[in-house]
Amino acid sequence: MDLKDKVAIVTGASRGVGKAMAMGLAEKGAVVIVAARTEVEVPPMPGSIQLTARQIREAGGRAQSVRCDVTDEAEVNDMVSRAIGLFGRVDVLVNNSGIAFPAHAWEMPLKRWELVLKVNLTGAFLCARAVLPGMMERRAGSIINISSIQATQKGSVNTGIAYGVSKAALERFTVGLAEEVRSFNVAVNCLKPRGAVSTEGMAYLHAAADRSRWDTPDMMVRACVFLASQGDGGVTGLVATDEEICDRYSCEGS
Repeated sequence: MDLKDKVAIVTGASRGVGKAMAMGLAEKGAVVIVAARTEVEVPPMPGSIQLTARQIREAGGRAQSVRCDVTDEAEVNDMVSRAIGLFGRVDVLVNNSGIAFPAHAWEMPLKRWELVLKVNLTGAFLCARAVLPGMMERRAGSIINISSIQATQKGSVNTGIAYGVSKAALERFTVGLAEEVRSFNVAVNCLKPRGAVSTEGMAYLHAAADRSRWDTPDMMVRACVFLASQGDGGVTGLVATDEEICDRYSCEGS
């Protein structure tokens, strides 16, 4: 799957699955805008956009780090404007930024509830809205929203109910937006891991957990690359796990 010279924005790319997808897209030839709030690594939490961008360049790829708070409309618009100013367009948007607050509904402070929905749902809306005019004008583009199995599972002990609600809404947003822009040949799909994924951030947050059966980000990367590299008439309006996508479409490496 060749993404040569495609321009991709990946939000939440300072660590974890977002970082893995950014590096995977770059490996296939894409120019990657590495976006998140963390510019410089601050221990003990690993990762930063500068580190991700540098590792992409060290591996022979092309990347530009851009600090962006996806809940801030002005920052989102500036990020997209910078991408267009540097590289002429945005071909792929991966809405990966997300946060969780592990609390029951009756324990959830309103500001935390609102923040989770603002990052996970409104942030995706703002980023999609910013890139869509250019994609619709060119009649080409791919938006990939990153969800979670918590969108449909009843339990929410580790992530909190607000997280699951936000991801369920993100999936509905995906399906609705796909229909709105279908006639402009812009694909909008929703990708989620089939289960827990072992990343630097998860290792820090769940240091005592047995992560031996957790997945690596590899399948998420393969599914993301497939969705990003589609041509005319590709799949759109899909909500599926990485495993389902790779099994159905024989993603490279799966």
